[in-house]
Amino acid sequence: MSEIYREITPLTQYDCFTIFARNKTFFDFPLHNHDEFELNLIIGGKGVKRIVGDHTEAIDNEELVLVGNNLSHCWLNHNYKWQEGMPEVYEITVQFHRDLFDDKFLRRNQLFFIRSLLEKSSKGISFSKETIERIVPRLKALVQKSGFDSILELMSILHDLSVSRNMRTLSNSTFIDEKINYNSRRIEKVFAHMRDNYDKEINLEVVSKLAGMSEVSFSRFIKKRTGKTFIESLNEIRLGHASRSLINTSNTISEIAYKCGFNNLSYFNRIFKNKNGCTPKEFRDNYSGTRTFI
Repeated sequence: MSEIYREITPLTQYDCFTIFARNKTFFDFPLHNHDEFELNLIIGGKGVKRIVGDHTEAIDNEELVLVGNNLSHCWLNHNYKWQEGMPEVYEITVQFHRDLFDDKFLRRNQLFFIRSLLEKSSKGISFSKETIERIVPRLKALVQKSGFDSILELMSILHDLSVSRNMRTLSNSTFIDEKINYNSRRIEKVFAHMRDNYDKEINLEVVSKLAGMSEVSFSRFIKKRTGKTFIESLNEIRLGHASRSLINTSNTISEIAYKCGFNNLSYFNRIFKNKNGCTPKEFRDNYSGTRTFI
């Protein structure tokens, strides 16, 4: 079983958040997680590999990601190589406690969008270029702030991120063991069946009957409620289990594919790479480790 390093951040119980900015030429901090939420800005790191949960992707020149508490993540050199004369990468990291916003506070109507943002961050959120352009000056200014003004500004930044357009969640729901409520008994019944039987054959005819609908009607219904087709939803569940098996077992990739309901290895490899940005072998290699932070 591969190890994910546990980081103890410098944030104390008496702090609301910590922020640090630095210039760097190398990315070597290993795959890790921690109790705190983390907002990470990287400027000038085109080609760096980002790993969040079971999602892997080479980043562009500017990157802004919010990582939920206890979600594994790291950034690695990959295709980025600093050379003499090149500008250094600029990075700002903000870490804040998961209880910075009390649950009762988050239930207030005015905090709805921030609450939604923090919930989505359990899978990791990547923000658009347009959002990054607006937020960069404010994060740079936040580095210089302190006291109560800094808290207000952080809350304001998080609110603006929460209502921004074109944000993307990164990791699979199944990988983080997330239970999503779609406010539909029919959908919940179908998803329960898919979660319980992901390793067996599941087809549209069976799940449509479970929902008490025709195949055509159910196909439209699940797409409208979840934003995904039946096959996309089933594959996401299976890929989450496959990712966990790649980390936690020594089974071969073909064994994992078949045990997770994929009867075609090339199809499994293709959709795994499309979803996670790397092959199953590369994903397993990404998670290999030998040290542990305490």
